[in-house]
Amino acid sequence: MKQYLLIAAITALITFGLSWAVWKVAIRYELHPPIRERDVHTRPTPRLGGIAMFLGVVAAFAISSQNPFFSIFWADPWPVLSILGATLLIVLVGIADDLWDLDWMIKLGAQFLAAGIIAWFGQIQIYALPIGGLTVGSSWVSFLLTVFSIVIVMNAVNFIDGLDGLVAGVCLIANGVFFAYSYLLARDTGASTYFNLASFIAAVLIGACAGFLPFNWHRAKMFMGDSGALMLGLLMATSAVAITGQLDPAVLDPDLLGRSQLLGAFIPILLPVAVVLLPLLDFGSAVLRRMRAGKSPFSPDRKHLHHRMLDMGHSDRDAVLIFYAWTAVIGIAVLLMYIATREDWFGQYWVGVAFGVVGIAACLVVTVLPARRPARPSAPDDRQPAEETP
Repeated sequence: MKQYLLIAAITALITFGLSWAVWKVAIRYELHPPIRERDVHTRPTPRLGGIAMFLGVVAAFAISSQNPFFSIFWADPWPVLSILGATLLIVLVGIADDLWDLDWMIKLGAQFLAAGIIAWFGQIQIYALPIGGLTVGSSWVSFLLTVFSIVIVMNAVNFIDGLDGLVAGVCLIANGVFFAYSYLLARDTGASTYFNLASFIAAVLIGACAGFLPFNWHRAKMFMGDSGALMLGLLMATSAVAITGQLDPAVLDPDLLGRSQLLGAFIPILLPVAVVLLPLLDFGSAVLRRMRAGKSPFSPDRKHLHHRMLDMGHSDRDAVLIFYAWTAVIGIAVLLMYIATREDWFGQYWVGVAFGVVGIAACLVVTVLPARRPARPSAPDDRQPAEETP
């Protein structure tokens, strides 16, 4: 655990320093796009934070290659190199889009290519679904399921990038929950070492988000842009596939682990979905909304969940904090189900259910409360970009 905490802290410090450097360079040379019609901010702001986050991630991987504690996933370097190569590709395309607004078809093609690199060359695929011992019967089905899963999560994370600190904070919380889950799962399945690629990626993303957040907090000095949001989605999806999609379903037998017969076998796939539930809901509703209107599913609009919260009367900061609360409540509730059933707590998974019910009720109250009063207009430059489209 100490090694993971150390790598997260190192990544945060490196990302913070690089964010300051990128911000200075971007301001000095005016490396920011013009304000678009759909943007709601009035001050040109650099969208190159993804560069600093990516370099922080690369530095963390480089450091891990020299650390014997992480030698287990460097023994076969192809998965790691494939992840870094795919991340580099998506970051470069994201930077180009942040500066020049690429066509959505180009960006979507790059996303599929990046996901394909991870699934094909890295051989990080969904081989099994831990639901009743279900396995994926075909290598091509595994490949396609993995690619589409990664692309969906990338876009889901990118779609919520619309307010200061929203994506960085949500991903910080989500990866914190997923790190705890992956670390405990490695212990519970009898792994010879708790060091694994999935937990490492989660720890690195915690550091990258924490290091960038001070520059992205309201009012933001810099946005992470498509390069940062797509990178986070890519790595989050990869870490989930790396541990959940490759587990032997027999190891997850509820009787073997002493879990509840009802929920035990579903938790390994439920938690990775839970930590990105809000982005997935926003992504799904946006695609359906746009297709019903006869538009491209990636055409920009101002009807995302965070936009609706602003229209209800929430301030930018309040809306972001409410998103944080929803993410924490849903993720921790499922994590508590896992811990309680594994440790044989009193009530078992009902501990997590109770926490979730109380937390969701509290989140609903603070979410709908502003609807009782007129929406407040934002001060000039108070709101941030509507969306960084994929």
